[in-house]
Amino acid sequence: MSVVVGSAQGWVLDARSLIDRGYSRCLRLRDNNQKSHVKCRFKRQCFQMLKSHYSVSASAAVDEGNTDVLQETDPASKKRKRKHRELNQGEIDSQAFHEEIRSVVLEGTKSLVDSARSLGYLTGVTDTVTEPLPSHESSLAALCEMAKELPLVDEGEQEECVQLLVAEDGRTSHVDLFSRVTENGEDWAMVATLMGEEYVIPPHTAFLLSDFTRTQPLVHYGRRFDLIVMDPPWENKSVKRSRRYGSLPSSQLKRLPVPTLASPNCLVVTWVTNRPSHLRFVRDELYPHWGVEVVAEWFWVKVTTSGQFVFPLDSHHKKPYEVLVLGRYRSTADNATSSSRASEAPVENQRLIVSVPSALHSQKPSLSEVLKPHVGAEAKCLELFARSLQPGWTSWGNEVLRFQHTSYFTLTPTDDGAEVPRGDAAVEPTATPAMSSPGQAPPPHRCSTTD
Repeated sequence: MSVVVGSAQGWVLDARSLIDRGYSRCLRLRDNNQKSHVKCRFKRQCFQMLKSHYSVSASAAVDEGNTDVLQETDPASKKRKRKHRELNQGEIDSQAFHEEIRSVVLEGTKSLVDSARSLGYLTGVTDTVTEPLPSHESSLAALCEMAKELPLVDEGEQEECVQLLVAEDGRTSHVDLFSRVTENGEDWAMVATLMGEEYVIPPHTAFLLSDFTRTQPLVHYGRRFDLIVMDPPWENKSVKRSRRYGSLPSSQLKRLPVPTLASPNCLVVTWVTNRPSHLRFVRDELYPHWGVEVVAEWFWVKVTTSGQFVFPLDSHHKKPYEVLVLGRYRSTADNATSSSRASEAPVENQRLIVSVPSALHSQKPSLSEVLKPHVGAEAKCLELFARSLQPGWTSWGNEVLRFQHTSYFTLTPTDDGAEVPRGDAAVEPTATPAMSSPGQAPPPHRCSTTD
């Protein structure tokens, strides 16, 4: 079950189950133009957050609702005791924001975790996998840099901005990932070889692999989306030190063509770091620049498999939560905007999304289930700066296939290796219903919510 608990405070999500939606039935494409059935599951060890990043005594305090001890066990706090200094304005703002939401996070998380434990989830009882984490080195961002030398498709040739993942001859070797939107319009996932490596592509999905300067094919795609989720590569010191991925100055985000991609009253959701300047930028500059009205702020709370905060709640170094800013795109050119607002489902403020985080850097949980009530049954969904794909969504980013690499999945043959000729009518489609009635296969580019 993807959503373990839902209440007035928020939700407890099983993030791995959310990933596995739509992968119960896959077709693996072979070089010899043959297909075989496989079952794909995201590797369990990626979600084995067994211990908090603080002492056991501090961990136990969370259950009692007392986090004062967490402050004492936070390594950053010890450093501050050894070296006294005045807080800078950013740290003062951060602490003020934390104090404002602290009780919401603490009390809401305790309520949600207690409910999940009553159902046998977040109890710490798990079959531990001893295999190491996948360590695939992605070269997608570097390839996007090289692809800048390729010519763009002319605006007048819009229909050429789209291509099928699998051609009529059953091959993928011709696919141009950098200047065309690629679609898998089938009812089942595909394990396909792209650029010499295997990737798992969900059903009814579309994606564009390109960097920030090459979004034109996405615009020419001609879709207007009801939900846009983005996880920008925010600038911060830890990113610069680790060099795990490139960052982008906040001001450059204004260049994203959100007003062109958004339908009237589109729900726009942005993941924001706990840096106060980033949060202010989204609220006061970025959203107003796009014509997006802020309607709510939610919090993703990261817990261990036993339901403890992954970091001390009052840590000065890292918080166990991240912020999501939700807004509605208000199109001044659309006369129907005011009437359509009346039918909008209100977005409640300060709701929590509690889940065990991935051990893989920057892999966020899918939001499709929790946002479903706010975008409608036939919503078209887009993720910007994506590092993975979702059934029924369109995704863009310079690492859009990163977590789709087969090294992150366990692939199990389901037909004893029997090959299936291309176009075999006996192939059963994966059940990947959209935001509508159960069992109904989603139309292309609709948000899928299958558990």
